[in-house]
Amino acid sequence: MAERIDLDTPRWDQSTFTGRFKHFLAITDWTKSFHTNKELDDAKDLVEKYRRGEEPAGVSVEDLWNAKHLTDSAFHPDTGDRMNLIGRMTFQVPGGMAITGAMLQWYRTVPAVVFWQWVNQSFNALVNYTNRNAKSEITNKQIGIAYASATTSAVAVSVGFNHLVKTAPPLLARYVPFVAVAAANCVNIPLMRQRELAHGIVVFDKHGNAIGPSKKAAVKGISQVVISRVTMAAPGMLIIPIIMEKLERYSFMQRIRFLHGPLQMLLCGVSLSLMVPAACSIFPQKCSMNVDQLEPELQEKIKKMGGPTIDKVYFNKGL
Repeated sequence: MAERIDLDTPRWDQSTFTGRFKHFLAITDWTKSFHTNKELDDAKDLVEKYRRGEEPAGVSVEDLWNAKHLTDSAFHPDTGDRMNLIGRMTFQVPGGMAITGAMLQWYRTVPAVVFWQWVNQSFNALVNYTNRNAKSEITNKQIGIAYASATTSAVAVSVGFNHLVKTAPPLLARYVPFVAVAAANCVNIPLMRQRELAHGIVVFDKHGNAIGPSKKAAVKGISQVVISRVTMAAPGMLIIPIIMEKLERYSFMQRIRFLHGPLQMLLCGVSLSLMVPAACSIFPQKCSMNVDQLEPELQEKIKKMGGPTIDKVYFNKGL
């Protein structure tokens, strides 16, 4: 190839929602969940060889970008380590559709609510841990507290709302799982990433030089992740109950009640296939902040480093 491409910069413009959507559509594609570890390692090896100028002859631009997107889908951007399968964003569709569909189908009894909220929060805790900013370490004790707190809050909200809506219209009761999921996300994500809130996320200048940790950057990044995760679940968990409420009035649907669960899972899969990349695209993964929004001590440090030439800092907000 005559002209070298920069694999360290996303293929599409990340300053626009459309560009970010194309990027996340490529790296959160659920079919990438089924690649073997050897295929993942081969893709990463090709990317690293290209960076060193040692790629095999005949490698096309498409081959390189496919390898880069496969690498980004499975290896953590901070550590370079392969992420566990269930925690990857590529697994959000197969994992999320099964769990969300089950929550929407089996929400009427307390044991069902408790069980499925526990399953969901276990899944979320693993996803949150896997996609954290890995430059901020978290202890096993902190992970345990975050997991227990999120699970307890989700179950409490679900059981509490189930009790409140017993005399309400049936459709309202179908929204209990979404309320619980939204509430739990507001607890689970900040707790799972509490070390970042307590000690800050390391911010960088535009050249990638580390400046120092910022708690304000952590608050901004984690807040954006919470919004994205709630948005990811919202369409499926808000629209599918309306669809099912109308469909269940038909006699043919009453005869195939055993298929209601699988049907809701399928509908959740369709929703998540679009919403996973869309929700990830709401905010850039490489988050930025104006220097004047940082802590005073960091502002002073930046003045000594580069003064007015450094007007923004950057950091990985996680997913």
